[in-house]
Amino acid sequence: MVLWSKEQDKLPDIKMSSGAVEMKKERGPLSPAFLNSNSIVHPVILTQGPEEGNPKTGSEFELKEVTSFAEMANETPENEERLEIVAVMDCRANAKGQREEDALLENASQNESDDTSNDQSPEPPAPLKETSFSIGLQVVFPFLLAGFGTVAAGMVLDIVQHWTVFTEVSEVFILVPALLGLKGNLEMTLASRLSTAANIGLMDTTKDMWNMIMGNLALIQVQATVVGFLASIAAVIFGWIPEGHFRLGHAVLLCASSVATAFIASLLLGIIMIGVIIASRKVGINPDNVATPIAASLGDLITLSLLAGISTGLYKELENNDYANPLVCAVFVALCPIWVLIARKIPSTREVLYSGWEPVIIAMAISSVGGLILDKTVTNPNFAGMAVFTPVINGVGGNLVAVQASRISTYLHMNGIPMGDPNPTPRNRKCPTPCSTFFTSTVNSRSARVLFLLVAPGHLVFLYTINSLRGGHTTLTPVFITFYLGAALLQVMILLYLADWMVHWMWGRGMDPDNFSIPYLTALGDLLGTGFLALCFHMRFFIGDRDSNLGN
Repeated sequence: MVLWSKEQDKLPDIKMSSGAVEMKKERGPLSPAFLNSNSIVHPVILTQGPEEGNPKTGSEFELKEVTSFAEMANETPENEERLEIVAVMDCRANAKGQREEDALLENASQNESDDTSNDQSPEPPAPLKETSFSIGLQVVFPFLLAGFGTVAAGMVLDIVQHWTVFTEVSEVFILVPALLGLKGNLEMTLASRLSTAANIGLMDTTKDMWNMIMGNLALIQVQATVVGFLASIAAVIFGWIPEGHFRLGHAVLLCASSVATAFIASLLLGIIMIGVIIASRKVGINPDNVATPIAASLGDLITLSLLAGISTGLYKELENNDYANPLVCAVFVALCPIWVLIARKIPSTREVLYSGWEPVIIAMAISSVGGLILDKTVTNPNFAGMAVFTPVINGVGGNLVAVQASRISTYLHMNGIPMGDPNPTPRNRKCPTPCSTFFTSTVNSRSARVLFLLVAPGHLVFLYTINSLRGGHTTLTPVFITFYLGAALLQVMILLYLADWMVHWMWGRGMDPDNFSIPYLTALGDLLGTGFLALCFHMRFFIGDRDSNLGN
């Protein structure tokens, strides 16, 4: 708070209970009131009767609020000495994250003014009371559904790795984690953003809901096109550096396949996410528990199937039509300005359109490193069995950490301190310990325990399913199962701990975790999962637990 007065010595020492407000006195002419996105400035008059003398404390003053500076003279009687003070509140939030929150508030205020049927906008619903049992009950079925989706994706990858386009253009493997990671970079972020909006009441009216839907769909189409293009560039670079030669036809093929796959998959999954969130809210289920796992249940399967089909079709066109691949790239890139115009019209997505690129692009680069590990591993005949397990371990880890990050973000939005508060709580000042993440009585710690306990049983179910379907090139020996479960547990433990630290760290610096945390966490899940899985296969091969029969 800043106090302006013409007479510095007459400014009282006002004490306020809020620890997040800084106060100082300044001499000078009375300045006009300013409004910013985080504060409301009201002109006030501090009056002092002539018989009161010089006060010692601020409690002897009377503050009167007026609507404008012009009314100050009328508000103060002639027999009172007038001391003019303007109070300005400033929460010092990080500009990027705070502008995004302001956009949501602007969207809500616009829709409130347009709604003539109600005098007040609907009040946000009360937070859902959740126990460990209720959290587990809501999470387990979407988790299993998402897991079976990753199993199906693993079976598809196990089959298509022998297709001509994957053997002749091995850089396509580098695209796999990057494009599968779009569900974390885009769809899960979309699900988290819409879940938070639904929980705090920004989708309660039809107008609010459609504004959020149209803006977010247009936003993810822009992001998908750009990320798909950049992923293809990363695949070309990672493939060109080890081999030492560059093939223009393969580079254009990778670009067209990546952009087309990202665009179509994001559109389909975005529509599915919106339907899931609206339906779950209407039946009284917390969208944070079900939206992100369902985003992944079909995400990997749809994305991988599209990548295999589109890349195969475009590879065949290389021999007969030199213009097919560049034309595909040009069409999807030309649509970007349309999506940009739509996203800019919606306040809730306008700021994300400008400021939400950093986590998405960095996450894509991290996933591409995991893709390079996958490319160098599955092309070795001794480790061909890794392909079927890669989407499973990456998908399960990403699904669980996305649920946790979305829950913590919603908790902070509904119950936390103001975003970017200069006096954060002790939880935001230092890194949490593993004990505080997993073994406290808070609701977020309970959900972390529930999610971690789902890892081992879930993976055993998925391994049994893969074995029953006779997928992969690996025999499920006790040694392999032990190594695999150890890698999966370590991956999820690290991710849940990072989620606890990252979401609170971003919140304390004014960055909305819904837009920034999930891309980083799911990309790290891809990198950790692929790296740990490759290490499992190398250790298994080193100790002699090898398959004598590598099937096709």
